[in-house]
Amino acid sequence: MSQYPMTAKGAELLREELNELKSVTRPRIIQSIADAREHGDLKENAEYHAAREQQSFCEGRIQDIEGKLSNAQIIDVTKMENTGKVIFGVTVTILNVDSEEETTYRIVGDDEADIKNNLISVNSPIARGLIGKELDDVANIQTPSGTVEFEIVEVQYL
Repeated sequence: MSQYPMTAKGAELLREELNELKSVTRPRIIQSIADAREHGDLKENAEYHAAREQQSFCEGRIQDIEGKLSNAQIIDVTKMENTGKVIFGVTVTILNVDSEEETTYRIVGDDEADIKNNLISVNSPIARGLIGKELDDVANIQTPSGTVEFEIVEVQYL
């Protein structure tokens, strides 16, 4: 089995979600199923079918999270020396050479990616174009509107 890179914070968030699902959501769903069974005929009981569907979703998510955590390669860049090189887990500020627009991204695992919070997947075109580069390097990244030139302004190991 291959391992999947994940930041320490991402792994912690998944563990919290897993704990919530096992200790709060699962018991609530089990109680909903028990309550729905008391209403009689299960064939035409919409509450029972809805609770069973919720249970199926919850159990699937629990298995998904457990699988991800068991195959996770947790990388904590805060414990690494800042060499100025862009690697998984770093926070990188880039400057669009054409528009002079600065953007800061954190390179994270696929499950942690959230573009609204400037968290980009290690497999995204921008991250793939930046990884391996160093501070003050220029990266040409293929975007839907063509190739864009970015200069690496800052690399932080946060």
